[in-house]
Amino acid sequence: MEPLQQHVPRSVEDVFSDFQGRRQGLINALTSDVRRFYELCDPEKENLCLYGLPDASWDVNLPVEEVPPELPEPVLGINFARDGMQERDWLSLVAVHSDSWLLAVAFFFGARFNFGKNERKKLFQLINDLPTVFEILKASFKQSKDHSGTPHNSSSKKSNAKSRLSESQIKGVKGSTPKEEESGEEEEEDDDEQGVTLCGACGENNPNDEFWICCDVCEVWFHGKCVKITPAKAEHIKQYKCPGCSSKRARV
Repeated sequence: MEPLQQHVPRSVEDVFSDFQGRRQGLINALTSDVRRFYELCDPEKENLCLYGLPDASWDVNLPVEEVPPELPEPVLGINFARDGMQERDWLSLVAVHSDSWLLAVAFFFGARFNFGKNERKKLFQLINDLPTVFEILKASFKQSKDHSGTPHNSSSKKSNAKSRLSESQIKGVKGSTPKEEESGEEEEEDDDEQGVTLCGACGENNPNDEFWICCDVCEVWFHGKCVKITPAKAEHIKQYKCPGCSSKRARV
């Protein structure tokens, strides 16, 4: 993000100080400044990245245009998944990618200035003694829940609407689109076992002629608009994974 010549840590202590500043900026973006961060990550904009800066500030911006970049770049397109996931899941995914980026930047400096084995080991130990951005974020979620008694997630009402689906209702929508439930072999099942199909993202039904898509992993239905999938794009997807299933590995 910032030109390399403006901030060039050369010793282990310098690199660690740079790491601490960037880490604090990312923590601020995902906790104390989370509402402003959320608003800046507009899914209608181009690929956006979250940058932590050495002075403990942060920035949401487009990736640098230089190829290759002067520093490792954060993950692209964090804004695209914002409205297709529960807010806490989305923030957690950003936090995990941010932790990876912090390590990449720190050891980039180590490689650039020929850190030896002992220097790399010392740098890693200093970094490893600090909780990760993801761990800080999880702690803030727990603290928020303990204080308020309700989830911090702004989408909690929507997720609750989804969670009220009974097991029989969920089984009733597997293997066909919501509009197709009234035809085929499923037609013979009792009406009380069909239930109402709710979008896994927004928790709404919207029984008009909207395009829906089903996740091949969790078998939950989503409005195409909620997960940014159009009918034309869906034709080229062999196996669709919803944002939640796509990020499960990263959240482990």
